Amino acid sequence: MARTTMKLLDSLRFRIATLFQRSQMNAEMEEELRSHVQHRADDLERSGLPRGEAARRARIEFGGHVRYKEESREAAGGTLVESFLQDVRYAVRLLRKSPGFTAVAVVTLATAIGANAVVFSALNALMLRPLNVPQPESLYGLQFGEGSRGAQSYPNYLDFRDRSSSFDGLAAYHMTQAGLDTGKNPTRAWLYEVTGNYFDVVKIQPYVGRFFHSSDEHGAHSAPYIVLSYGYWHSHFQDDPGAVGRTVEVNKRPFTIIGVAPPQFQGTFLLLSPDFFVPIVSLEDEDGLNARRGRWIFETIGHLKSGVTPEQASAELNSIGEYLQTTYPKDNGKMNISLSRAGLYGDTFEKPLRGFVVALMLLAGLILLAACANLGSLFAARAADRSREVAVRLALGSSRTRILRQLFTEALLISLSGGAIGIRGGAMLLRRLSTWNPIPQFPTNVPVNPDANVYAVAVLLAFVSGLLFGAVPVRQVLRTDPYELIKSGSLAKLGRRITFREVLLSIQIAICAVLVTSSLVAVRGLLRTLHSDFGFEPDNVILADTDLDMAGYAEAAVPAMQKRMLESIQTIPGATSVALTNCAPLSFCSRLSRSSVYTDETSDRGPSNIAGSPLRFQISPEFFAVAEMPVLAGRIFTLHDDKNAPRVALINQAFAREVFGSPAKALGRYYKMWDGTRIEVVGIVKDGKYTSLTEDLQSAMFLPILQAASSATFLMVRSDSDPQRLAAAIRSRLRDLDAGLPVFLQTWPEALDRVLFASRLATVALGVLGVLGAILSITGIFGMAAYSVSKRLRELGIRMALGAQRKEVLQAALGRAFNLLAFGSAAGLLLGIFASRVLASIVYQATPRDPLVLAGVVLAMALLGLLATWIPAQRALSIDPAILLREE
Repeated sequence: MARTTMKLLDSLRFRIATLFQRSQMNAEMEEELRSHVQHRADDLERSGLPRGEAARRARIEFGGHVRYKEESREAAGGTLVESFLQDVRYAVRLLRKSPGFTAVAVVTLATAIGANAVVFSALNALMLRPLNVPQPESLYGLQFGEGSRGAQSYPNYLDFRDRSSSFDGLAAYHMTQAGLDTGKNPTRAWLYEVTGNYFDVVKIQPYVGRFFHSSDEHGAHSAPYIVLSYGYWHSHFQDDPGAVGRTVEVNKRPFTIIGVAPPQFQGTFLLLSPDFFVPIVSLEDEDGLNARRGRWIFETIGHLKSGVTPEQASAELNSIGEYLQTTYPKDNGKMNISLSRAGLYGDTFEKPLRGFVVALMLLAGLILLAACANLGSLFAARAADRSREVAVRLALGSSRTRILRQLFTEALLISLSGGAIGIRGGAMLLRRLSTWNPIPQFPTNVPVNPDANVYAVAVLLAFVSGLLFGAVPVRQVLRTDPYELIKSGSLAKLGRRITFREVLLSIQIAICAVLVTSSLVAVRGLLRTLHSDFGFEPDNVILADTDLDMAGYAEAAVPAMQKRMLESIQTIPGATSVALTNCAPLSFCSRLSRSSVYTDETSDRGPSNIAGSPLRFQISPEFFAVAEMPVLAGRIFTLHDDKNAPRVALINQAFAREVFGSPAKALGRYYKMWDGTRIEVVGIVKDGKYTSLTEDLQSAMFLPILQAASSATFLMVRSDSDPQRLAAAIRSRLRDLDAGLPVFLQTWPEALDRVLFASRLATVALGVLGVLGAILSITGIFGMAAYSVSKRLRELGIRMALGAQRKEVLQAALGRAFNLLAFGSAAGLLLGIFASRVLASIVYQATPRDPLVLAGVVLAMALLGLLATWIPAQRALSIDPAILLREE
């Protein structure tokens, strides 16, 4: 054992010594080899040969001088670092001699790896990276029913909290807006209304000050405390610790700032981050806290106890749900309760986001695979151009392993360079995305900053990509016969069978055609959307969004203030018509709700007898004129439809069909609200879009705002004058009425940006992927064409020498590449037509059966083919047969 250990140590010392005595060892090796050749030459000279001939014969007999030196170095050990550095230096020199090839290869790979890094970062942020709270793996949210999360009343939450034993604690939160006055201009801010135990359940500690707890709650309007988010404290209080203890006003009620949340905590919903946190009880009255039929809690969350599975917790929660349904049958229907990871609001957001991001990840992966196939074709063409060099190196005694190692070194240099550029570009884009706020009304939180996982995946992709496309020429090198190659001048004979590389290229072209088709479909869908029929006319309308509750108006004072607002705005020059509503269709409204309705004959108003759940709009009489929403039958409201008049409503066609069977049977009929109030249908309006462009027809009812008051107030002003000047006048008039009233002004088309966001995001994403696919198609077709021309130079020269026409030469040189382009484009176009059907659920009015889309795809692919084959075609046509045959 000791002797073996000593031998290993001696061998290790020898190998280390060779690393630091390389020049001396090389000199000794050179001298040894020279002496062998010299001794053999002496022997041949003594046999009668002249000295010069003897020396020549000795060198021939000795064989590859370089090969023996390499074998001797390997036998001596310690050559790995030196040979690696030699390969790197040689690869750098070769790549510098071919700047066009190097640039195309690096940019191609940088684009593909950058796209994968960006998409994986989104996948990592939304799906893989947990919430930034302690023990995120055990934090779950309650999901009620099919895809709706939260949506529970406060009394129901209390029952779940107190009766459940599967959680360390259950907390609830609801995200909404409020007017915040810190002593300067009042602003609208986003807040979490949370239960007193919220911070205890999520197990975080304050950055400054303290948090509130359940012990601070003592009924309605108790615990008037605020905890600021770190971002809001940083931007509005300039990191002043003295902000803790200050009194501010929330909806005109005094609140005390008691603490600041830590920087890494931005709430428990990944997509939106609040400005501050307040207890639910501080803003709600007794009726709201005790109403079991209320539906305003956004989400209930909690940490599972150790040893409790989600299935066990769901079973317990469902038993509590059955108790609530049995005990309060008029207020609760059947509850199908399940658990899902906290952060993305269950099926409502998680499933669509997961599907969208995973689909993008697959497409990005296909683009990287296509990039590797393209670079493999380029490397094959490059190997064909360097065939003589490879043959000479093999003839001089170089091993095939060494040549392959050199090729892989070049591939890895390109892949790592492209990966570095792609990672850098992707990181810059991701940092911009992290601060991107596509919808100004929302405190968007896009946590896509790259982390160690993103960089690790990008480096891994770069390394694997280099190995993949670097392996393409391996078969050519392994089968190379240097003597035949030197005589024939080509690395391999051109066959007629379809190669694996050509199959990959066809698939890549098909992918490109799919992406181009989908992006054109999405663009056309967006263009149609901007000119489609929404059921109303948004152009030339300005929306002034506010909530009188934020300015401290009691329910009784709301109608009088709304009347003053209407009267003041109507006198602005250029305002042709003005209306009030609790929500403008297709604009974000935090107070837009649904109401359960029953037929007039229903006496048992329980959940099982609900006839419909229409959207509830409270409007002033001028609403239909401002919105230009067609009234198909009946009358519109007047100022006489107030609290002293019988209750009336206008309903849309979908409501009439759902409750009364048809619009013709609805006019003059009655229906009941959940509290038993009878409402007469006095008019029918045209169906429209209310919350989403891709929604199915939704039932909606329009109630007089004088009969159904709402503190949520949208002023709608139609005018043909300059929107900016009119907006300034509206802001000035409202400030004169109440300087403490926070208002958000925008045009109605600008408000549509929210509902168009998914369509635009899908269009941009598909457009970017389409451009990437087009770039890769160009390089792929170019690589194929260049490879074909390089391998057939001698054949083409003979054809031209025998009188072949230019058309025939091009057909011989590029026919296969054009055939692949045509086949891949046709397959991709068909796949794109079928795949684009999926876009209809995201992009309104997107249709693949559009002649302009089909013509655009054909034209785009033809232009890509012409652009990619231009240089190989010029090379084929510029062949001089005399020079080429003389060289051969």
